[in-house]
Amino acid sequence: MSLRVPHSRTDPLKSLLRMERFPHIWCPGCGIGVVVKCFVEAALQSGIPVEKHVVVSGIGCTSRAPGYIKVDGFHVIHGRAIPFAIGLKTARPDLEVTVIAGDGDLLAIGGNHFLHATRRNDDINVILVNNFIYGMTGGQYGPTTLEGALTTTSPYGFVEGAFNVPYLASALGANFVARWTPLHTKELTNTMLEMFKVDGFAIIEVVSPCLIYGELNNMPPLDMMKWLKDNTIIDHNADLSKIDVNFKKPLVLGNFVRRYRPSHQTRLKELVKKVVGGG
Repeated sequence: MSLRVPHSRTDPLKSLLRMERFPHIWCPGCGIGVVVKCFVEAALQSGIPVEKHVVVSGIGCTSRAPGYIKVDGFHVIHGRAIPFAIGLKTARPDLEVTVIAGDGDLLAIGGNHFLHATRRNDDINVILVNNFIYGMTGGQYGPTTLEGALTTTSPYGFVEGAFNVPYLASALGANFVARWTPLHTKELTNTMLEMFKVDGFAIIEVVSPCLIYGELNNMPPLDMMKWLKDNTIIDHNADLSKIDVNFKKPLVLGNFVRRYRPSHQTRLKELVKKVVGGG
């Protein structure tokens, strides 16, 4: 027996999905598909014309997202999604530019771009899907891999230490910083709507453990989902220095940072007016 979802629920979403490319490539149980669904819902609710939304990605599982979203999309080289998005936004400030990529792409090879884009407060949106590993290329460790974790390149346990993404982004000066999981679909969609309104660097970390990571660490997909369901705390005012991801303690979620300093693009526009206008 087939389960039919009411047309009112499916048709609007299909208008922003490239249905001819489905089924998608992501593993059953992966949270990336949920992130795409939430983004599409938020884009439809935002009131921003569809032709003004642009999605940029680099390389990796998460970075396949633009291929399924029916807006202008750019799939660029590894680690360069953020500078490409900055160039696009600077040349076309009327566009709503969103980067959707993984922790390896944004914080490893693209780490320097992440650092300076946040420092400058560039007016782009970043959805960083943190799966703690290089899932597409064989399960190697990355900059958010948890201490002690088993990966194909740390078979005896990872010892380098991991980035605390919200703490890092806040310290660098991001105007908007949040963290959710694929199980928190309503909160994630609403947070994306807030992100679209930000003038400046806005980042949402989506904690979505990779299935490879889970299997290597004796946490199958269903166990990971159950852990996320039973061990999350929403605290918008959390001390970000203490919300590192550690499966031995609750995962803290929320919309942590809202600042209102002008973006890099706004300051550039004001500078041009001053120079050209002679004032």
